[in-house]
Amino acid sequence: MRRADRLFQIVQLLRGRRLTTADDLAQRLEVSMRTVYRDIAALAQQGVPIEGEAGVGYRM
Repeated sequence: MRRADRLFQIVQLLRGRRLTTADDLAQRLEVSMRTVYRDIAALAQQGVPIEGEAGVGYRM
């Protein structure tokens, strides 16, 4: 899966739920948690309104 596609998937997964953990995202996207953390940081840097923190969970 290309990174752009993965970032789009993360946004879609976060929109439909209350609180989603990095572990859940990693399992769904079949990537490591480290990749999820980097992707979340990249999305936040681009201005996507993601709330949360590592170890707790994320939401939009």
